[in-house]
Amino acid sequence: MTQTEASAVTPFRKKLNRPLPKDPIKVLQINLGKRCNLACTHCHVEASPHRTEELSPEVCDQLIEVIHRFPQIKIVDLTGGAPEMNYGFKPLVEAARATGKQVIVRSNLTIYFEPGFEYLPEYFAKHQLRVVASLPCYLEDNVDKMRGRGVYDGSVRAIQWLNQMGYGKDPSLILDLVYNPPLPLTEKFSLTPRQDKLEQDYKMFLKEHFDITFNQLFTITNLPVGRSKFHLQRTKLYAPYLEFLENNFNAGTVEHLMCRDELSIDYLGNVYDCDFNQMENVAAKSRTGGMLTVSKLLEAGTLDLIDEIRTASYCYGCTAGCGSSCGGALV
Repeated sequence: MTQTEASAVTPFRKKLNRPLPKDPIKVLQINLGKRCNLACTHCHVEASPHRTEELSPEVCDQLIEVIHRFPQIKIVDLTGGAPEMNYGFKPLVEAARATGKQVIVRSNLTIYFEPGFEYLPEYFAKHQLRVVASLPCYLEDNVDKMRGRGVYDGSVRAIQWLNQMGYGKDPSLILDLVYNPPLPLTEKFSLTPRQDKLEQDYKMFLKEHFDITFNQLFTITNLPVGRSKFHLQRTKLYAPYLEFLENNFNAGTVEHLMCRDELSIDYLGNVYDCDFNQMENVAAKSRTGGMLTVSKLLEAGTLDLIDEIRTASYCYGCTAGCGSSCGGALV
C-alpha cells in the first residue's frame, strides 16, 4: 500500500481471504500505445495527441505468432490510446480474424474524422470487428466536459456512420457503448447506475434525437488509476474514494472479474493481469515468480504460466456494487 492510500483500506487480497487464481487464458488484450487524438480527463492510460509511445514491429510480430499458435484465445481486444492510430492495428486485426477470433476495437469514435482514418468504419464492417465505443453520457454537456469540446457531436456522427454500415442492426456487426460516471468533486460518491436501466435511457434518448441504434451499454466505474487518480489526489478525495469502493465490495463479482482469463500486453511486450495493473506497472508473475513477456510465452509454448493474479487497492473499483469490467457490470 502506498503512502497516498488510506491506511483504513483493507488490502484487497486480505479482503478475499485467499489468493485470486488465474483461469485458462481466453482473452488477449493488447494496448497498442498511448497515441490518441483526445486527452480525456478520466483516461487511466494518460493518452493524448502528444504521446508517441506505440507498439514496435518486433513485438507486433511476436503477438501475431501468439495469435496463430494458441487456439485457446477466443478474443483479441485492441485498446490504446486510440488503437487505430498506433502501429500494428491492421496486422493484428487481420491475423486474429484469419484465425477465427473475435476482435474488439475500443474506439473513441472521433478518430474517424481525423485525416487518414476515414476508412475505419468500412474497415471495421469488412472484418466484422466488435466496436466498443466510449460515450460517457447521452447528454452533450457531460461528454464534452470529460472528453473535450465537440466530442459529443463527433461521437454522434460517428455512431450514425457505423449504423449506416450496419452496426447495431446486422447481428454480425456489434456496436456497444461505454458509460463512465463524471469524476467526483466532493465526498458524495455514488456507484454506477444499474446497467440495464441506463441502457434503456441511452437507447430511448439516442433513438429519439439522432435515430441511433446500438447493441449493449457497458457501465464502467472510474478506477483510481491514471488521470482519475491524479484528479482524486489533487482534490484530496483519493483515500475517501478508496474507502467508499471498499465499503461497497461485492464478493459475488469476484468469479466474473476480467483479469481471471485475460492477459494484458503493453506496447513493449510486457505481460500484466489486467489493463489497470499495466498502467500502475504491476507486472504479472509466473508461478516461479518471474516477470513475463510475449517472447517468454512463445518460448514456454503456453499462455498459462500464471497461478495467482496480482491485486491492489484499486481492485475495489472492479468489485464495488454490480462490479465493473471492460464488458461492463459483472452481476
